[in-house]
Amino acid sequence: MTTRDTGTEQLIKDTAKRIFFSEGKLHATTQDIADAAGVNRTLLNYYFRTRDVLFEQVATEARTEMSAVMDSVFSAELKFKEKIHQLITVFMDQAMKYPYREMYVVTELNRGDKAIPEEKKTRLKAFLKEISAEMEKGEIKKMDPRQFCMNLFALMAYPLITNCLNKSLYNIGDAEYLKLMKERKQLIFEMIYQC
Repeated sequence: MTTRDTGTEQLIKDTAKRIFFSEGKLHATTQDIADAAGVNRTLLNYYFRTRDVLFEQVATEARTEMSAVMDSVFSAELKFKEKIHQLITVFMDQAMKYPYREMYVVTELNRGDKAIPEEKKTRLKAFLKEISAEMEKGEIKKMDPRQFCMNLFALMAYPLITNCLNKSLYNIGDAEYLKLMKERKQLIFEMIYQC
């Protein structure tokens, strides 16, 4: 009986995650992934049998990872202003690392294959109440709290999802675009609080 080399298995998963969600090559083949990982395709198939099995495992881990990070922010015992600042930082850092993960999650939800768990909906309801309370105090502009959330996530996600288009439009490279996105974290926060 042979033991699996978890280092190689993890290398393949990390490579697949980078290719799928950092580079946006959602249709990469097992050969593409094997080449990028520096392993032969037979070894990749040994660990994952098919590209679909690998993709589903990597996608599940990516969703779980993002969910855990976001849940820790939503449930943090912080003043709302600090929570928003942390939410922007965490979301954008994750989205800069894996800009195509959000597109994948949205695509899956549109297909109807994945439902949002009830505990997440409950956490969102609590967050919407926090937003309403902040609006009642006059700290942020009054609007439907759902609009606030949609605006916030649009400000964060859209420039990252459309990075190829923006780099082409503004004729800038990866390093300059990354710099703009890092600056954007503070700009979004200041937009919300009119600092």
